[in-house]
Amino acid sequence: MIAQGKRLRVLLITYGCDATDVGEAWSSFRWVTGLSRLHDVTVLTSRWFRRPSPRSQLPGVRVVEWPAGLDRFGRISSMLKPGYLLFYFRARNWIRRALARGEQFDLIHQISPLAIRYPSPGAGCGVPLILGPLGGSIDAPSTFRDELKSLPWYTRLRGLDRWRLKHDPWLRGSISSASLVLGVAPYVRAIVAGSLRGRFQVMSETGVESLPKVFRSTGVAGEVRMLFVGRLTRSKGVRDAIRALGSLGRKGRWRFDILGDGEDRVACEHEARLLGVSEYVRFHGQVPRSVVGEFLVQADIFLFPSFREPSGNALLEALAFGVPAVVADTGGPGHVVTEECGFRVAASDPESFSFELADALRRLLDDPKLRQRMGEAARKRVGDVFLWRNKIVAMSEIYHDVVKSSCEGK
Repeated sequence: MIAQGKRLRVLLITYGCDATDVGEAWSSFRWVTGLSRLHDVTVLTSRWFRRPSPRSQLPGVRVVEWPAGLDRFGRISSMLKPGYLLFYFRARNWIRRALARGEQFDLIHQISPLAIRYPSPGAGCGVPLILGPLGGSIDAPSTFRDELKSLPWYTRLRGLDRWRLKHDPWLRGSISSASLVLGVAPYVRAIVAGSLRGRFQVMSETGVESLPKVFRSTGVAGEVRMLFVGRLTRSKGVRDAIRALGSLGRKGRWRFDILGDGEDRVACEHEARLLGVSEYVRFHGQVPRSVVGEFLVQADIFLFPSFREPSGNALLEALAFGVPAVVADTGGPGHVVTEECGFRVAASDPESFSFELADALRRLLDDPKLRQRMGEAARKRVGDVFLWRNKIVAMSEIYHDVVKSSCEGK
């Protein structure tokens, strides 16, 4: 029996691990650095093209890395991960050889990829396996499909995820062999239910380092500042946000700052001109992380209507700054934002979605005290659930529970 609090021998598998990157690779780096303080960690990972070596970023941690190879092609590589198959076989062979020469691990934890479409090289090795946090595989409402046709062709391959969960033996076997599957939000349980044999638990894949000191700017008298941060694709819902603002009227009472770029920017700018709100909707393009913080200090409402979002780093950061949020009631944001710290709006079809977004924004515009209460609740929720130090401790407790259950089952 392994005592609670004892350092465990943990094999972490993460396709990317890079403190200088964003998204999954950055979150994986946070998991690895935090967990390596509590346990004896070995990491299997990739070194990405023109990126610093994970080994150089993790002094004192045993890191086994392989060149990512095929993953050099920006957005396509980020989504499809064409090099993962080679990584899978390299990692699986390494694990088999390590176990054959007598190395012992108390558990294996595959942190990334996030998407529910990649088999784990740690499956079926005779060591307790944790998968996740997993996310994605969210179907867009059928009523949005006409407008989603403008997305790049490769994004439509997400539609194969559900099919693979039914028919891919490697993927199904990975999920069914896991002692525990972690999902970024409750919706993941329904997606993996057909293969799930072990436990399921909700755990966000990302977090925040600390709650920032918030010094709110009063801004222009009477002006309420709304903010969106993210990539401008159709599924992010920025078009719907602009349509909502176009129906609000009250020009001069609000301003909408959009930080980010992408293929849907032209359509969003056209929508703003068409509705006569271009003067109040400002596209800033891609900006440094430090600049995002400057906008968050001045923001009154975080408008994040992405309807195919597994989680959302930007959303957590906004809540940490005490900014109430208006989000689509799907995926991760629908779980992260409670009714105490924002509004969740059903994305049933474009017309009703923009109408209900407008209704939520109107309520926040009209009630400064409501914004204040929700902002305070937002900071509290992040402090209670999403601080990295708390998440690392919670994951360590999960490790001990999984190992204990495995020992008792033998």
